[in-house]
Amino acid sequence: MWSFGGGLAVAVYQRHPELVRSLIAAGAYAGWRGSLAPEEVEARLRRVQTECERPPEEWIDSYLPGFFARTMPTDVLDGVRSMMSDVRPAGLLAMLTAFAEADLTAVLSTIVVPTLLLCGEFDVRAPRFVAEALHAGIPASELVVLPGVGHYVNLEAPETFNAEIRRFLGPGC
Repeated sequence: MWSFGGGLAVAVYQRHPELVRSLIAAGAYAGWRGSLAPEEVEARLRRVQTECERPPEEWIDSYLPGFFARTMPTDVLDGVRSMMSDVRPAGLLAMLTAFAEADLTAVLSTIVVPTLLLCGEFDVRAPRFVAEALHAGIPASELVVLPGVGHYVNLEAPETFNAEIRRFLGPGC
């Protein structure tokens, strides 16, 4: 799971650990409250609340520099813009408010399945200290920092990203 999805995966594990054989999380959090300073959580939430009142075309591009560590091809940026444009403001605000309030740090020590944590070296959205805290909290975890990339590790270094996942999952993947 990537970004917010990593937090969702931890929450699923909390409720249904019997369903989970392994976890893979990239650029993940233990909820914003569980991973970031209170003032950063508040700033992110305020920003989203303001932007949800405006058309996505007015604010989408302001996020792109925080997603990538290097210049990306136009087609990749257009794909990200398209995904972000499809988000509905009410749903986005509800999801981000819940994620801002989430603190899943107490769950981390209960995760006993093999866990791969991937982090971009230059990720400013879920910085390395967030990945290191997840790694310290999850006993069966492995942390891999992907060099030269930001938050969208899967788009900036797809070959390396996929290779790490295949290595973790083992032969036959």
